[in-house]
Amino acid sequence: MAKPDDRSDNAEKLQQMAGQTAGNLEEAEQYLDEHADEISATEKQNIEAKNERRRSSIAGFREEAQDEANNEQ
Repeated sequence: MAKPDDRSDNAEKLQQMAGQTAGNLEEAEQYLDEHADEISATEKQNIEAKNERRRSSIAGFREEAQDEANNEQ
């Protein structure tokens, strides 16, 4: 028998994912600040592109978390 769909902690999990992704974004930006002159232009572009995807993910996580929180009420 399938488990029931328990979404009671989805908002919390989404907030945690947003926080972890924000931490990764911050680390990558710090890395770029410290090593920008030591890495190739391609690597720098790859990191910057990944950070843009991280920003989009963070916004999506926060939006989903808000939706989940509103649905819990």
